[in-house]
Formats: sequence, structure tokens, C-alpha cells
Amino acid sequence: MSKNDEVVNRMAFNDTFLRACRRQPVDYTPVWYMRQAGRYQPEYRKIREKYSLMEICEIPEVCAEVTLLPIQQLNVDAAILFSDIMIPVKAMGVDVDIKGGYGPVIANPIQHTSDVEKLRDIDPEGDLPKTLETIRILRRELNVPLIGFAGAPFTLASYMIEGGPSKNYHKTKQMMYAAPDVWNALMDKLGRMIVTYMKGQVAAGAQAIQVFDSWIGSLSPIDYRQYVWPTMRRIFEELRGIGAPVIYFGINTGELLSVWKELPIDVIGVDWRVPLDAARNRVGFDFALQGNLDPAVLMAPQQVVEQKAKEVLDLGMQQAGYIFNLGHGVFPEVKVETLQRLTEFVHSYSSSVR
Repeated sequence: MSKNDEVVNRMAFNDTFLRACRRQPVDYTPVWYMRQAGRYQPEYRKIREKYSLMEICEIPEVCAEVTLLPIQQLNVDAAILFSDIMIPVKAMGVDVDIKGGYGPVIANPIQHTSDVEKLRDIDPEGDLPKTLETIRILRRELNVPLIGFAGAPFTLASYMIEGGPSKNYHKTKQMMYAAPDVWNALMDKLGRMIVTYMKGQVAAGAQAIQVFDSWIGSLSPIDYRQYVWPTMRRIFEELRGIGAPVIYFGINTGELLSVWKELPIDVIGVDWRVPLDAARNRVGFDFALQGNLDPAVLMAPQQVVEQKAKEVLDLGMQQAGYIFNLGHGVFPEVKVETLQRLTEFVHSYSSSVR
């Protein structure tokens, strides 16, 4: 395909990502990157000189601009809403701030049933109008699908209980084991919030949704099944028929994949620790897979990046339903040019071997 033909082709809506989510035929493997809008981009760093992350999320025009940057720069096949998993948690009444280079800081951690009872149920139109307006702007501007997202209950709860990031999640697990009534009440409330928030995003125009369970890999399969799986099953069952593919992603979740295959989801995100052929063997063939290049590879020479990407693609393309992505988010140190070349390589290589 010539450059001119490619430009003309990209002017039409590109639904390759959505077709891959549904395990339908595609002409090439679609690609997008977690944290594809962020600190590695000079333009984003300039915007952050004027606004905090939370402020960006409260200004729809700026938030849409940040979301669009990687689409314009990288030629990826999907956009993901620029936001933070703590945005709806703040709307629930949690006093949260995002500290640069550290993460969410909670001034009023959850400890007792009374703390859970104080959490409000959200109304997306009333509580998060800026987020929904950003989505509406993006739907007018984008020629690729827009992915909405939310944090999963365990990951959100870990911040809300610990008061911030944690290495061991001791307080979180202590509540699970020692105060299951408080834990279950918190899971129920967060589960309702996620369903409401995701439905609100899709109604505003999001065409796929991803649920991030970044820290769920700290649990064993037995504990996951007892303390988290019932809530995740309810969430995904309530999102059935929403009209948008549902992606579930977590870090260090290789041992959980055999449990995840029982969830009513469309796409399973795989981190870099599990080869994609092994992941398929664990979950079966009823799901699309997304992943799973180690983000650290992006710091290597270009020929290494392409060789590692080829290895991932060769495993991912063995079955229908595959989306190329990283096994986690883009590092701030990554060069824009590296992602541009990687996107071009994924598109060209995957189209040449079909």
C-alpha cells in the first residue's frame, strides 16, 4: 500500500480493533498501547507544565487533546480515554489526590463498615459530566474506536484501604481475611460503581471498555475465587449486551487465567510473563487475547524491538482474535519514534504473513 493510499484508507473509520475483539477476520493485527498518552510525549509534558493530571481530566477539550495525541503521532488502531482509575472513586466521596511520580494518596482510608456506608453511588451524568463530555468530543474527532476504562474492585480497594500504593497489600489482605463483612460491602459498592460508570461511558460514545486490575496478581487463585471472583462475575454479567467489547487486564496474572476463563468477557489482556500460546492453552479459544510485549523492550535497539515484537506476533496470530499491545504501560523514558516504528512494523509484518 502506498503512502497516499494509506492516508485515504485511514480517513474512513477503522474498525480493525473492534473486529479483532470479536474474533472476526482482519487484514492485519491491530495495535494500541497502554499509557499511549503520557509522559514520554514532549507535547504531554508541556501540557503538564500548566495542568495537573486531575485538572486535565476536568477540562474536556484538553483531555481530548491528550487522548488524540498518540492517534495522530503513532497511527494506532484504538484510542483510550485519558483519565485515571481514581476519578470515579473521588466522585464517591473519597478524598484522593494523585501525586506525580508516586500515585494516588487517600486522606480517608477505608477501615470500617461505616466508611463503606459513606461511599456514594455515582450518577455519571451528574457526578462525572466532564468525563462524558470528553468522550463525546472524541467520538466526533476519532476515526478509530475509543476505549473507555475503569479500575477493578480489588485494585481500587487496595488504594482505598492502604491509603496509597503498596508493595505487599498487607492491610488489604488483612481486611479480606479478618473483616470479610467490610470487604464484601466494599466489593459490592465498587462493583455497582464500575457497572454504572462503564454503562455511562458507552452511552456517551465509548466503543470498547477495559477493566484494569493492576494489582490482582498479588492474590492466589484460591483467594481470588473466594474474595474477588463473585464481584467480577456480577460486573461482567451486568455488562453483557452493553454493545461494546469488554477487556479484562491485570499484572502478574498467569496463575489466574484458568479462573478468568469462566468470566463472561470478550478479551483477556496478558502481561509479558506468560507467552501467548500458553495463555491460550489456559483460557481456551473463546476469547480474544491482547498483549504482551515487555515494555522494557522499548528501551532496546530497534532491531531488538522488532525481533521481540515478531516473537509475540507469531504466537498471537496463531488464532483469530488478537490485539498487539504491551504487557503493561509505556515508560516515560520511551522515545516517540520507537513506538512509531513499532506500530509500522506490527502493521506491515502482520499483513504480510496472513
